[in-house]
Amino acid sequence: MPEFAWVSEALQEVANMIMGSILTKCAATDLAVQWVGWAVAAAFKTERFYDLAGSGTFILLAHLSRVLGGSGHLRQNVQTSLVTVWGLRLGTFLFLRILKEGQDRRFNRVRDSPGIFFVYWTMQALWVFITLLPTLILNSERRDKPLGPQDYIGWGIWGLGFATEAIADQQKWNFKQDPDNAGKFIQSGLWAYSRHPNYLGEILQWTGLFVSASSVMQGAQYLSVVSPLFLWFLLRYISGIPILEKQAIRKWGSDPSFQNYMRKTPLLWPWPKF
Repeated sequence: MPEFAWVSEALQEVANMIMGSILTKCAATDLAVQWVGWAVAAAFKTERFYDLAGSGTFILLAHLSRVLGGSGHLRQNVQTSLVTVWGLRLGTFLFLRILKEGQDRRFNRVRDSPGIFFVYWTMQALWVFITLLPTLILNSERRDKPLGPQDYIGWGIWGLGFATEAIADQQKWNFKQDPDNAGKFIQSGLWAYSRHPNYLGEILQWTGLFVSASSVMQGAQYLSVVSPLFLWFLLRYISGIPILEKQAIRKWGSDPSFQNYMRKTPLLWPWPKF
């Protein structure tokens, strides 16, 4: 009824304030964790727990937003569980890898410079918050609707991405553990279809989580599509693929078999080449 329209508007304003408060608390927690991590890492001049802290913050914020949201809808619980599974697998994998290798080459000129190191940890906070934004918005929402095709499609995309990333990581790990492959590059398994299948899997996972979360979004909340777009841009043009491609070319650029691999294997998306 028209005379009660102001009540609906008021309730919507309150809901927006609640959601905004939850996002603010999550952002503050995100920064606090990364800055404490930076202080410890800078003191010991180590990057060994950098990736572990990032993955752990994803898990922490997903659960924090769900608890602060107070709704506990099935969609929220499933979404939070998927973020947790992703964070546990990737965080553990990256931590074990750096323990074995001893260092991360990304930080060769950084770990001895506290100021630059601080920028890296702060950028990680930004990466965590933007990438997780659809899930934070979902967990902040009190509105709910029955699960539908959009949710199952989104979770299906996540599952495909999770399997792709996990399999690609394990294939490369096994390849590098074989002494016969010393000094060689991997071009088998999923790596025969994409030069960076692990990054492809990462992008698919966060795309799927946005698709599912968006089933209860409205208005400006849809802008959280920036999550998978930001991740794709970051991996494709900034911190992931460009760095690895340069390293690979520097190491195997004169190898005819590597040149052939570069020509025939797509960079990221496994489109057929004609």
